[in-house]
Amino acid sequence: MFSDELDKINWEETTERINAKTDNDVRRALGKERCDVDDFMALISPAAEPYLEQMAQLSKHYTEERFGRTVSMFIPLYITNSCTNSCIYCAFHKENPMARVILTPRQIEDEFKAIKHLAPFENILLVTGENPAKAGVPYLLTAVDLAKRYFSNVKIEVQPLSADDYRTLAGRGMNGVICFQETYHRANYNIYHPRGMKSRFEWRVNGFDRMGQAGVHSIGMGVLIGLEREWRTDITMMAHHLRYLQRTYWRTKYSINFPRMRPAENQGFQPRCVMSDRQLAQATFAMRIFDHDVDISYSTREPAFLRDNMAGLGVTTMSADSRTQPGGYYTYPEALDQFSVNDNRSAADINAALLQRGLTPVWKDWDASFDNRGEKI
Repeated sequence: MFSDELDKINWEETTERINAKTDNDVRRALGKERCDVDDFMALISPAAEPYLEQMAQLSKHYTEERFGRTVSMFIPLYITNSCTNSCIYCAFHKENPMARVILTPRQIEDEFKAIKHLAPFENILLVTGENPAKAGVPYLLTAVDLAKRYFSNVKIEVQPLSADDYRTLAGRGMNGVICFQETYHRANYNIYHPRGMKSRFEWRVNGFDRMGQAGVHSIGMGVLIGLEREWRTDITMMAHHLRYLQRTYWRTKYSINFPRMRPAENQGFQPRCVMSDRQLAQATFAMRIFDHDVDISYSTREPAFLRDNMAGLGVTTMSADSRTQPGGYYTYPEALDQFSVNDNRSAADINAALLQRGLTPVWKDWDASFDNRGEKI
Protein backbone atom coordinates (compact mmCIF):
# COMPACT_ATOMS: atom_id res chain seq x y z
CA MET A 1 0.00 0.00 0.00
CA PHE A 2 1.17 3.51 -0.74
CA SER A 3 0.92 4.57 2.91
CA ASP A 4 3.93 2.32 3.57
CA GLU A 5 5.87 4.01 0.77
CA LEU A 6 4.87 7.45 2.01
CA ASP A 7 6.29 6.67 5.46
CA LYS A 8 9.73 6.56 3.84
CA ILE A 9 9.45 10.09 2.40
CA ASN A 10 10.11 12.95 4.81
CA TRP A 11 8.05 16.11 4.23
CA GLU A 12 10.56 18.59 5.66
CA GLU A 13 13.50 17.00 3.88
CA THR A 14 11.60 17.06 0.58
CA THR A 15 10.81 20.75 1.05
CA GLU A 16 14.48 21.50 1.67
CA ARG A 17 15.55 19.52 -1.40
CA ILE A 18 13.11 21.42 -3.62
CA ASN A 19 14.28 24.80 -2.38
CA ALA A 20 17.94 23.77 -2.79
CA LYS A 21 17.56 22.99 -6.51
CA THR A 22 19.88 25.03 -8.74
CA ASP A 23 19.97 26.34 -12.26
CA ASN A 24 22.09 23.34 -13.25
CA ASP A 25 19.50 20.93 -11.81
CA VAL A 26 16.75 22.57 -13.88
CA ARG A 27 18.75 22.48 -17.11
CA ARG A 28 19.68 18.85 -16.48
CA ALA A 29 15.99 17.93 -16.04
CA LEU A 30 15.00 19.82 -19.19
CA GLY A 31 17.60 17.90 -21.17
CA LYS A 32 16.31 14.45 -20.17
CA GLU A 33 13.82 12.44 -22.20
CA ARG A 34 12.51 10.67 -19.09
CA CYS A 35 12.49 12.43 -15.74
CA ASP A 36 12.41 10.94 -12.27
CA VAL A 37 10.88 12.51 -9.16
CA ASP A 38 14.13 14.30 -8.36
CA ASP A 39 13.98 15.99 -11.78
CA PHE A 40 10.34 16.88 -11.14
CA MET A 41 11.39 18.59 -7.93
CA ALA A 42 13.82 20.72 -9.93
CA LEU A 43 11.13 21.65 -12.46
CA ILE A 44 8.69 22.90 -9.82
CA SER A 45 11.36 24.61 -7.74
CA PRO A 46 11.87 28.39 -7.56
CA ALA A 47 15.05 27.85 -9.59
CA ALA A 48 12.91 26.82 -12.61
CA GLU A 49 10.87 30.03 -12.74
CA PRO A 50 13.18 31.71 -15.33
CA TYR A 51 12.68 28.68 -17.60
CA LEU A 52 8.90 28.91 -17.84
CA GLU A 53 8.84 29.61 -21.59
CA GLN A 54 11.20 26.74 -22.34
CA MET A 55 9.12 24.46 -20.13
CA ALA A 56 5.96 25.57 -21.94
CA GLN A 57 7.41 24.64 -25.33
CA LEU A 58 8.63 21.28 -24.11
CA SER A 59 5.30 20.58 -22.44
CA LYS A 60 3.47 21.49 -25.65
CA HIS A 61 5.73 19.13 -27.62
CA TYR A 62 5.01 16.17 -25.35
CA THR A 63 1.30 16.98 -25.18
CA GLU A 64 0.92 17.04 -28.95
CA GLU A 65 3.09 13.95 -29.33
CA ARG A 66 0.86 11.95 -27.01
CA PHE A 67 -2.60 13.58 -27.31
CA GLY A 68 -2.45 15.48 -30.57
CA ARG A 69 -4.30 18.81 -30.51
CA THR A 70 -7.31 17.47 -28.66
CA VAL A 71 -9.04 18.39 -25.41
CA SER A 72 -11.44 15.92 -23.83
CA MET A 73 -14.62 17.55 -22.47
CA PHE A 74 -16.66 16.38 -19.48
CA ILE A 75 -19.43 17.67 -17.25
CA PRO A 76 -19.84 17.13 -13.48
CA LEU A 77 -23.19 16.36 -11.89
CA TYR A 78 -23.57 16.66 -8.12
CA ILE A 79 -26.27 14.20 -7.10
CA THR A 80 -26.11 14.88 -3.34
CA ASN A 81 -24.55 17.35 -0.93
CA SER A 82 -25.30 15.20 2.10
CA CYS A 83 -22.07 14.64 4.03
CA THR A 84 -20.96 13.24 7.39
CA ASN A 85 -17.49 14.81 7.35
CA SER A 86 -16.32 18.02 9.03
CA CYS A 87 -13.72 19.26 6.55
CA ILE A 88 -12.99 22.80 7.69
CA TYR A 89 -12.54 24.19 4.15
CA CYS A 90 -15.63 22.69 2.46
CA ALA A 91 -19.14 24.12 2.17
CA PHE A 92 -20.62 20.63 2.43
CA HIS A 93 -19.24 19.98 5.95
CA LYS A 94 -21.96 18.59 8.18
CA GLU A 95 -22.00 21.49 10.65
CA ASN A 96 -22.89 23.96 7.89
CA PRO A 97 -26.62 24.83 8.28
CA MET A 98 -27.58 24.30 4.67
CA ALA A 99 -30.35 22.40 2.93
CA ARG A 100 -29.26 18.84 2.19
CA VAL A 101 -30.35 17.24 -1.05
CA ILE A 102 -30.19 13.63 -2.24
CA LEU A 103 -31.56 13.45 -5.76
CA THR A 104 -34.09 10.72 -6.44
CA PRO A 105 -33.59 8.42 -9.44
CA ARG A 106 -36.24 10.41 -11.32
CA GLN A 107 -34.45 13.68 -10.54
CA ILE A 108 -31.10 12.21 -11.58
CA GLU A 109 -32.57 11.21 -14.91
CA ASP A 110 -34.06 14.69 -15.35
CA GLU A 111 -30.55 16.10 -14.84
CA PHE A 112 -29.13 13.75 -17.50
CA LYS A 113 -31.76 14.86 -20.00
CA ALA A 114 -31.05 18.53 -19.28
CA ILE A 115 -27.29 17.99 -19.71
CA LYS A 116 -27.80 16.31 -23.07
CA HIS A 117 -29.56 19.48 -24.26
CA LEU A 118 -26.54 21.64 -23.34
CA ALA A 119 -23.94 19.97 -25.58
CA PRO A 120 -23.06 16.53 -26.95
CA PHE A 121 -21.52 15.44 -23.65
CA GLU A 122 -20.61 11.75 -23.46
CA ASN A 123 -18.26 12.03 -20.45
CA ILE A 124 -19.97 12.63 -17.11
CA LEU A 125 -18.61 12.78 -13.57
CA LEU A 126 -21.07 11.89 -10.78
CA VAL A 127 -20.15 13.76 -7.58
CA THR A 128 -21.44 13.29 -4.04
CA GLY A 129 -20.71 14.35 -0.51
CA GLU A 130 -19.64 11.52 1.76
CA ASN A 131 -22.67 9.91 3.40
CA PRO A 132 -22.38 6.14 2.92
CA ALA A 133 -25.51 5.39 4.98
CA LYS A 134 -27.84 7.49 2.80
CA ALA A 135 -25.92 7.70 -0.48
CA GLY A 136 -23.69 4.65 -0.46
CA VAL A 137 -22.96 1.95 -3.01
CA PRO A 138 -26.62 0.94 -3.72
CA TYR A 139 -27.41 4.59 -4.48
CA LEU A 140 -24.31 4.89 -6.68
CA LEU A 141 -25.21 1.71 -8.57
CA THR A 142 -28.62 3.16 -9.38
CA ALA A 143 -27.03 6.41 -10.57
CA VAL A 144 -24.48 4.57 -12.74
CA ASP A 145 -27.20 2.35 -14.24
CA LEU A 146 -29.18 5.43 -15.22
CA ALA A 147 -26.11 7.29 -16.50
CA LYS A 148 -25.12 4.51 -18.87
CA ARG A 149 -28.40 5.06 -20.76
CA TYR A 150 -27.26 8.57 -21.65
CA PHE A 151 -23.44 8.68 -21.51
CA SER A 152 -20.62 6.53 -22.86
CA ASN A 153 -18.11 7.39 -20.13
CA VAL A 154 -19.24 7.49 -16.48
CA LYS A 155 -16.84 8.40 -13.67
CA ILE A 156 -17.50 8.98 -9.99
CA GLU A 157 -16.05 11.31 -7.36
CA VAL A 158 -17.36 9.96 -4.06
CA GLN A 159 -16.13 8.66 -0.69
CA PRO A 160 -13.32 6.08 -0.86
CA LEU A 161 -14.75 2.58 -1.21
CA SER A 162 -13.57 -0.98 -0.74
CA ALA A 163 -11.95 -2.87 -3.62
CA ASP A 164 -15.06 -5.08 -3.86
CA ASP A 165 -17.30 -2.03 -4.14
CA TYR A 166 -15.13 -0.52 -6.88
CA ARG A 167 -15.18 -3.87 -8.66
CA THR A 168 -18.99 -4.03 -8.44
CA LEU A 169 -19.40 -0.50 -9.82
CA ALA A 170 -16.94 -1.18 -12.63
CA GLY A 171 -18.91 -4.26 -13.52
CA ARG A 172 -22.02 -2.12 -13.90
CA GLY A 173 -20.37 0.32 -16.31
CA MET A 174 -18.39 2.79 -14.19
CA ASN A 175 -15.31 3.74 -16.22
CA GLY A 176 -13.26 5.73 -13.72
CA VAL A 177 -12.83 7.17 -10.23
CA ILE A 178 -11.54 10.59 -9.18
CA CYS A 179 -10.42 11.10 -5.59
CA PHE A 180 -8.47 14.07 -4.26
CA GLN A 181 -6.10 13.22 -1.45
CA GLU A 182 -6.36 16.94 -0.54
CA THR A 183 -2.93 16.84 1.15
CA TYR A 184 -0.20 14.27 1.70
CA HIS A 185 0.95 16.01 4.89
CA ARG A 186 0.06 13.26 7.34
CA ALA A 187 0.62 15.38 10.46
CA ASN A 188 -1.66 18.18 9.29
CA TYR A 189 -4.27 16.05 7.53
CA ASN A 190 -6.49 15.69 10.61
CA ILE A 191 -6.42 19.42 11.24
CA TYR A 192 -8.36 19.87 8.01
CA HIS A 193 -10.41 16.68 8.43
CA PRO A 194 -11.12 16.40 12.15
CA ARG A 195 -14.19 14.13 12.09
CA GLY A 196 -15.94 11.65 9.84
CA MET A 197 -14.63 8.87 7.60
CA LYS A 198 -12.43 11.35 5.76
CA SER A 199 -10.36 11.82 8.92
CA ARG A 200 -8.83 8.35 8.29
CA PHE A 201 -5.68 9.27 6.37
CA GLU A 202 -4.61 5.70 5.52
CA TRP A 203 -8.07 4.72 4.30
CA ARG A 204 -8.09 7.63 1.89
CA VAL A 205 -4.52 7.47 0.61
CA ASN A 206 -4.74 3.69 0.14
CA GLY A 207 -8.04 4.03 -1.70
CA PHE A 208 -6.07 4.38 -4.93
CA ASP A 209 -4.55 0.94 -4.32
CA ARG A 210 -8.05 -0.48 -3.90
CA MET A 211 -9.10 1.12 -7.20
CA GLY A 212 -6.10 -0.48 -8.89
CA GLN A 213 -6.82 -3.85 -7.30
CA ALA A 214 -10.38 -3.64 -8.62
CA GLY A 215 -9.15 -2.99 -12.15
CA VAL A 216 -10.69 0.48 -12.45
CA HIS A 217 -9.95 1.75 -15.96
CA SER A 218 -9.13 5.36 -15.04
CA ILE A 219 -7.92 6.84 -11.73
CA GLY A 220 -7.86 10.59 -11.13
CA MET A 221 -5.64 12.19 -8.46
CA GLY A 222 -5.21 15.66 -7.01
CA VAL A 223 -4.13 17.80 -4.09
CA LEU A 224 -6.04 20.88 -2.98
CA ILE A 225 -3.73 23.83 -3.43
CA GLY A 226 -4.07 26.15 -0.46
CA LEU A 227 -4.22 23.66 2.39
CA GLU A 228 -0.44 23.54 2.81
CA ARG A 229 2.05 26.40 2.56
CA GLU A 230 4.48 24.18 0.66
CA TRP A 231 2.36 23.38 -2.39
CA ARG A 232 5.48 22.19 -4.21
CA THR A 233 6.03 19.52 -1.56
CA ASP A 234 2.44 18.32 -1.78
CA ILE A 235 2.66 18.01 -5.57
CA THR A 236 5.96 16.14 -5.23
CA MET A 237 4.27 13.64 -2.94
CA MET A 238 1.60 13.20 -5.60
CA ALA A 239 4.34 12.58 -8.19
CA HIS A 240 5.73 9.83 -5.92
CA HIS A 241 2.21 8.41 -5.64
CA LEU A 242 1.68 8.48 -9.40
CA ARG A 243 4.92 6.60 -10.07
CA TYR A 244 4.04 4.01 -7.42
CA LEU A 245 0.60 3.42 -8.94
CA GLN A 246 1.98 3.19 -12.47
CA ARG A 247 4.46 0.54 -11.38
CA THR A 248 1.91 -1.43 -9.40
CA TYR A 249 -1.25 -1.11 -11.52
CA TRP A 250 0.24 -0.59 -14.94
CA ARG A 251 -2.92 -1.34 -16.92
CA THR A 252 -4.70 1.68 -15.45
CA LYS A 253 -4.90 5.15 -16.99
CA TYR A 254 -4.13 8.10 -14.68
CA SER A 255 -5.11 11.75 -14.53
CA ILE A 256 -3.88 14.68 -12.44
CA ASN A 257 -5.57 17.84 -11.23
CA PHE A 258 -4.24 20.89 -9.36
CA PRO A 259 -7.42 22.48 -7.92
CA ARG A 260 -6.76 25.85 -6.34
CA MET A 261 -9.05 26.71 -3.45
CA ARG A 262 -12.00 28.89 -4.44
CA PRO A 263 -14.38 30.89 -2.23
CA ALA A 264 -17.05 28.70 -0.58
CA GLU A 265 -19.82 29.10 1.98
CA ASN A 266 -17.49 28.30 4.84
CA GLN A 267 -16.45 31.04 7.21
CA GLY A 268 -13.16 30.99 9.08
CA PHE A 269 -10.76 29.05 6.89
CA GLN A 270 -8.25 30.96 4.79
CA PRO A 271 -5.88 29.26 2.32
CA ARG A 272 -2.39 28.89 3.74
CA CYS A 273 -0.88 29.78 0.38
CA VAL A 274 -2.06 31.37 -2.85
CA MET A 275 -0.71 29.77 -6.03
CA SER A 276 -0.34 32.32 -8.82
CA ASP A 277 -1.31 31.64 -12.42
CA ARG A 278 2.38 31.42 -13.35
CA GLN A 279 2.98 28.87 -10.59
CA LEU A 280 0.00 26.79 -11.74
CA ALA A 281 1.39 26.88 -15.27
CA GLN A 282 4.82 25.84 -13.96
CA ALA A 283 3.32 22.90 -12.06
CA THR A 284 1.38 21.85 -15.17
CA PHE A 285 4.42 22.03 -17.46
CA ALA A 286 6.54 20.18 -14.88
CA MET A 287 3.98 17.38 -14.63
CA ARG A 288 3.78 16.99 -18.41
CA ILE A 289 7.57 16.89 -18.77
CA PHE A 290 7.71 14.41 -15.88
CA ASP A 291 5.02 12.17 -17.36
CA HIS A 292 4.18 12.43 -21.06
CA ASP A 293 1.13 10.16 -20.84
CA VAL A 294 -0.76 11.37 -17.78
CA ASP A 295 -4.02 13.21 -18.43
CA ILE A 296 -3.96 16.72 -16.92
CA SER A 297 -7.31 18.28 -16.12
CA TYR A 298 -8.43 21.85 -15.37
CA SER A 299 -11.88 22.42 -13.92
CA THR A 300 -14.04 25.54 -14.09
CA ARG A 301 -12.43 26.65 -10.82
CA GLU A 302 -9.87 28.28 -13.12
CA PRO A 303 -10.53 31.45 -15.16
CA ALA A 304 -11.41 31.23 -18.84
CA PHE A 305 -8.26 32.95 -20.13
CA LEU A 306 -6.01 30.55 -18.23
CA ARG A 307 -7.88 27.44 -19.35
CA ASP A 308 -7.82 28.60 -22.96
CA ASN A 309 -4.10 29.34 -22.88
CA MET A 310 -3.15 26.12 -21.11
CA ALA A 311 -5.18 23.88 -23.41
CA GLY A 312 -2.69 22.21 -25.71
CA LEU A 313 0.29 23.35 -23.63
CA GLY A 314 -0.24 20.57 -21.11
CA VAL A 315 -3.93 20.43 -20.25
CA THR A 316 -5.78 17.62 -22.01
CA THR A 317 -9.16 17.51 -20.20
CA MET A 318 -11.54 20.29 -19.18
CA SER A 319 -14.98 20.50 -17.64
CA ALA A 320 -17.64 22.78 -19.09
CA ASP A 321 -21.03 24.18 -18.06
CA SER A 322 -20.25 23.13 -14.49
CA ARG A 323 -22.71 23.48 -11.63
CA THR A 324 -21.34 22.68 -8.18
CA GLN A 325 -24.66 22.15 -6.43
CA PRO A 326 -26.96 19.12 -6.49
CA GLY A 327 -29.35 19.13 -9.40
CA GLY A 328 -27.93 22.33 -10.81
CA TYR A 329 -29.03 21.72 -14.39
CA TYR A 330 -32.74 21.11 -13.86
CA THR A 331 -34.02 20.22 -10.39
CA TYR A 332 -32.47 22.66 -7.91
CA PRO A 333 -30.77 25.43 -9.90
CA GLU A 334 -30.52 27.71 -6.84
CA ALA A 335 -29.00 25.26 -4.35
CA LEU A 336 -25.85 26.16 -2.41
CA ASP A 337 -22.60 25.69 -4.38
CA GLN A 338 -19.73 23.65 -2.97
CA PHE A 339 -17.37 26.31 -4.36
CA SER A 340 -17.53 29.23 -6.81
CA VAL A 341 -17.13 28.52 -10.49
CA ASN A 342 -14.69 30.87 -12.26
CA ASP A 343 -15.30 29.96 -15.91
CA ASN A 344 -19.02 30.48 -16.42
CA ARG A 345 -19.01 30.12 -20.22
CA SER A 346 -21.38 27.71 -21.88
CA ALA A 347 -20.09 24.50 -23.41
CA ALA A 348 -20.74 25.98 -26.84
CA ASP A 349 -18.61 29.04 -26.06
CA ILE A 350 -15.74 26.88 -24.73
CA ASN A 351 -16.00 24.67 -27.79
CA ALA A 352 -15.75 27.73 -30.06
CA ALA A 353 -12.77 29.13 -28.12
CA LEU A 354 -10.85 25.86 -28.42
CA LEU A 355 -11.60 25.56 -32.14
CA GLN A 356 -10.37 29.12 -32.65
CA ARG A 357 -7.04 28.04 -31.14
CA GLY A 358 -6.73 25.15 -33.56
CA LEU A 359 -7.69 22.55 -30.96
CA THR A 360 -10.29 19.80 -31.31
CA PRO A 361 -12.75 19.35 -28.43
CA VAL A 362 -13.48 15.63 -27.94
CA TRP A 363 -16.91 14.88 -26.55
CA LYS A 364 -16.60 11.08 -26.58
CA ASP A 365 -13.43 9.13 -25.84
CA TRP A 366 -14.75 5.86 -24.43
CA ASP A 367 -17.13 3.21 -25.67
CA ALA A 368 -18.57 0.11 -24.04
CA SER A 369 -17.18 -2.00 -26.87
CA PHE A 370 -13.72 -1.67 -25.27
CA ASP A 371 -12.68 -3.34 -22.06
CA ASN A 372 -10.05 -2.28 -19.52
CA ARG A 373 -7.16 -3.30 -21.78
CA GLY A 374 -8.44 -1.34 -24.76
CA GLU A 375 -9.22 -4.59 -26.62
CA LYS A 376 -12.45 -5.32 -28.44
CA ILE A 377 -14.82 -7.53 -26.48
